Amino acid sequence: MYSPVTNWLSDLGNSSYNPHGAILYNLGCILTGIALFPFFMGLYKWYSEERRFRTRLLAVQIIGCLAAFSLIMIGVFSENAGWLHNMWSDVFFVLNLIVLVLIGAFLFPHPQYIKAISYYAFVVAAINLAFLVLPSTPLLEWFTVFTALGYVGLISYNMIEKL
Repeated sequence: MYSPVTNWLSDLGNSSYNPHGAILYNLGCILTGIALFPFFMGLYKWYSEERRFRTRLLAVQIIGCLAAFSLIMIGVFSENAGWLHNMWSDVFFVLNLIVLVLIGAFLFPHPQYIKAISYYAFVVAAINLAFLVLPSTPLLEWFTVFTALGYVGLISYNMIEKL
């Protein structure tokens, strides 16, 4: 039986473990990665007149787009691809950690930014860091991915409500 406690999230994309659903999972990774591009590009709405702030946010946008691309590659190179899948997964989780920390830190002083969202970002970053440095468990991977997607939702909400 499949369970987040015993199975990695990417096992859903493995055609040996999930012969009828692997294509849906991998397509989901590709489509989510594609959807993250407009999200990261949309961060321009947070730009201020201060050049240093814009430069920092532009760096986050670039790193975020690289993370989105790596998520697409996770779908292209499923678990069945072996080291290619593992490499793109590692790239995604490292870039995801960087984006979480930087967005949370850079937007914190913005007057329209809901500060509680930054605190959530730092909690999610801590979960992501734990996943990267501790002996990993499948459940921690699930928390890392879904809490990060929740952060995207919170930032989007904040942009709609405040900007």
